[in-house]
Amino acid sequence: MVPNGLSMFVDSQMSYETRLQNFGPLTFWFIAMVNYSCLLMHVDDIHNCVEHVKMDWLIIRRFEDQKVMLKSAKLGRFIAGFCAVFMHCGVFSYNVVQGLSKSILHMENSSIVVRGLPYPFYNKILNVHFSPAYEFVFFLQCLSSFVVNCVTVATCGLTAVFVMHACGQMKIMISWLKNFIDDKKEERTSLRQRFAIIVNHHLRILRSSSFIVSYSIERFDSFWSHPQRRKEYNPPLRDFIDGNHQSILSHSMVLSSITFNIFIFCYIGEILSEQGEQIGKSAYMTNWYLLPGKTAQGLILIILRSNAVIKITAGKIVQLSFSTFGDVIKSALAYLNILRTVLLT
Repeated sequence: MVPNGLSMFVDSQMSYETRLQNFGPLTFWFIAMVNYSCLLMHVDDIHNCVEHVKMDWLIIRRFEDQKVMLKSAKLGRFIAGFCAVFMHCGVFSYNVVQGLSKSILHMENSSIVVRGLPYPFYNKILNVHFSPAYEFVFFLQCLSSFVVNCVTVATCGLTAVFVMHACGQMKIMISWLKNFIDDKKEERTSLRQRFAIIVNHHLRILRSSSFIVSYSIERFDSFWSHPQRRKEYNPPLRDFIDGNHQSILSHSMVLSSITFNIFIFCYIGEILSEQGEQIGKSAYMTNWYLLPGKTAQGLILIILRSNAVIKITAGKIVQLSFSTFGDVIKSALAYLNILRTVLLT
């Protein structure tokens, strides 16, 4: 952040377009610092989520239910792994393409070919026009961008794993409700005991979901990163107008990874809300009319509680869902159209 900030605000030779283009990486570093601080502040919530997942695996004993949990765990792990690979590849390709680019620096009596860096660097700290200073700074910038990107990958991966586990628990409860009355395997267990198990499991699901909702990415990552995502549209558009095809590819990869990050958050938010509503529908679709009066009345509480939708929000402002993702894409395209009009004129 320091060499990038000094080159932007101190270097008088840098043009306005270059300053605007380099403002995105500076914001990315700052947001990563905020996100990492929030992760540290909410380390107790993360620990509670991990302990809750561990206890759920100890409680569930039926083989069919364990298969559902294992399937949800594999899906969460796949989303976390795919997110990590996709986002790291986007940032890594940007660094490589920028490192392969070259430009001509005109000095007083001569001109030299200068190799590009992924991010601006203040030359009065270290002259990166010559070896081995260039290789040293290039390696540090690549390493730094990898570490900073890991913060975003960690928040996305942890949330995906926790939400998929909660969805697996909801699927188990839905199967219990469907087989509540005519489950032949549970004949030795009374109807009241089975209903008590379902209610306790529902309370555990709500408790784990509240941990996920209070998790730091809801409050900070999605909220803080929206300004950064809007800034990422400017460099590819400028490169397209200037005909810089090499930079178009690198900036487009970064833009794609950022868009994918938004989609992952909206996807897991949509699944969590949908599964929560399914519990109430499954409770109503059971043969509740065959139950004793007081036991049937207990299902009303489950239905009413399921009507309060479990949702992940961005900064407690917008719910993360597929409709939100569509709104983000539409607003981004509108912003892109405005930028295109301004830059072409």
